[in-house]
Amino acid sequence: MVETGKYDKHLLEDYTTEELNILDSYIDHWRDMNFSYAAVKQLEGKYLVQNRVTGEIYESAQFLYIMIAACLFAKYPKETRLDYIRRFYDAVSLFKVSLPTPIMSGVRTPTRQFSSCVLIECDDSLDSINATSSAIVRYVSQRAGIGINAGRIRALGSPIREGEAFHTGCIPFYKYFQTAVKCCSQGGVRGGAATLFYPIWHREVESLLVLKNNRGVEENRVRHMDYGVQINKLMYSRLIKGGNISLFSPSDVPGLYDAFFADQEEFERLYTQYEQDSAIPRETVKAVELFSLMMQERASTGRIYIQNVDHCNTHSAFDPAVAPIRQSNLCLEITLPTKPLNNVEDENGEIALCTLSAFNLGAINELDELEELADLTIRALDALLDYQDYPLPAARKATMNRRTLGVGVINYAYYLAKNAARYSDGSANALTHKTFEAIQYYLLKASVELAKEQGACPAFNETTYAQGILPIDTYKKDLDQICEEPLHYDWETLRQEIVEHGLRNSTLSALMPSETSSQISNATNGIEPPRGFVSIKASKDGILKQVVPEYHKYKDNYELLWNIGSNDGYLQLVGIMQKFVDQAISANTNYDPSKMPSGKVPMKLLLKDLLSAYKLGVKTLYYHNTRDGADDNQQDLADDDCAGGACKI
Repeated sequence: MVETGKYDKHLLEDYTTEELNILDSYIDHWRDMNFSYAAVKQLEGKYLVQNRVTGEIYESAQFLYIMIAACLFAKYPKETRLDYIRRFYDAVSLFKVSLPTPIMSGVRTPTRQFSSCVLIECDDSLDSINATSSAIVRYVSQRAGIGINAGRIRALGSPIREGEAFHTGCIPFYKYFQTAVKCCSQGGVRGGAATLFYPIWHREVESLLVLKNNRGVEENRVRHMDYGVQINKLMYSRLIKGGNISLFSPSDVPGLYDAFFADQEEFERLYTQYEQDSAIPRETVKAVELFSLMMQERASTGRIYIQNVDHCNTHSAFDPAVAPIRQSNLCLEITLPTKPLNNVEDENGEIALCTLSAFNLGAINELDELEELADLTIRALDALLDYQDYPLPAARKATMNRRTLGVGVINYAYYLAKNAARYSDGSANALTHKTFEAIQYYLLKASVELAKEQGACPAFNETTYAQGILPIDTYKKDLDQICEEPLHYDWETLRQEIVEHGLRNSTLSALMPSETSSQISNATNGIEPPRGFVSIKASKDGILKQVVPEYHKYKDNYELLWNIGSNDGYLQLVGIMQKFVDQAISANTNYDPSKMPSGKVPMKLLLKDLLSAYKLGVKTLYYHNTRDGADDNQQDLADDDCAGGACKI
């Protein structure tokens, strides 16, 4: 495999023949029998090393798992690495830990780029716009999903060079970014996809909100990206109080854009000051009309996403004064600092990468099992940061400084069913609190232990962890009204250890959609309730059927998506998870018009759910799903898989 260029040559350089024979003895090929048919087809289609022109496949799943482990632990001391490889191989091949698409399809091959999510920020200049487009192409071609922050770009008609020309507005540049996203097919593994972010108070927002709309003409639509609308408390306050929202071009209101993320009090002071200055161009719109337009487009396209930027900064792993969060990623679960590029070789810019993985809650019997799994996962993912290549200096520098990771979960619906808990009635609240407390505690503990061995990440001082502030200190206290579960772990000792030794990784957790990798483990995806006991998923490999785990045993315990009467219970559970998760959560909202009195989902309900999510401290909202009357068991993978799969784990 090395000689034919299929496997990375370092495998023969780093390991002796004797060691490779020992690794061979760790393999249990009978574990291939644990895959469902759908999983085998996904392995064939996306993960196994192959010739994508002829269709010839060169490895089996167990070779995939052992080779990934061998690559990630290759630089560990020879006296310990074989043990780490064996234990990590067991964890992934027994489906206790789920790996993302870039790792499954890429680690062991000569292409070394394995981060699932890439966040790129654009400045309001042609140099930065060109650099952003170039960076998109580099990363789309290497299997990454893209988050683009284009909120700084000035509005249509704004002056350029003191009035020498006027600006063409955001839409031509969004089209430019869309072309960059779609120009590469990612080697046949999956298509390029991106989510682009902008603030709700941008002067062009009414035109931007309809970019995915099927009405209109090509000139005023950019339909092949998704969009994240950024909101904060002041904007919600205007909605609740029946007030107006003033729309500005960021170029006309100095300091406002940066304050929107870094300092909420300063943002409110500047915003009201600029509103009173009649010399500044602006549009004025009723808050309820603007929010209604946003929610109408979210409902009709499913893909206008929400980012509560104040929650992303006040309940953050980073100090917003020095490392504010100004965007998310393709699937709305990554919240990392970024800085605009001025050119593709710019080391002063910051491209954020996040490397993902997930615990399979369905394969865990006791929460204490998470301790070893967290240690193995953090060690493997952290080693990957040094193992992979970086197409751009801004990405390498940021990754080496922050060493950000995002560990999530799969099989949550099965976990609830197994524990006779439900999404809708509060019965899962205490269980979810205990589970996600354990997850974050053990992830932090693993990162502290790694910091003791290998040193804290260089930019640890820019985290809130360095100040002794943990997620359990900054969550929205409204959650206490719905879940009174106490903390069960020794957080104070851990807090002291973090301050003393630092963390190897600036972030540890993020809850991602995990559509495809959950199929590999025959698990329910992410934190979502299943749509049916059998999912019929259409992919490029044909129609695949997947049955929920242990259907016959727990059929009566499963709560199917369209049987859940409202989003209330689900959003409460997301809020409880967010109490512990230091990045964000890919959380969806779901509506069945047939259960509404008028046969339509009322705007009042959409706005109520939006405000409920904000009140509970939810950072981001991903898909808006509407039941369309199709077979409950039918699910189109292309519609539900991170815009064709670019952020799958």
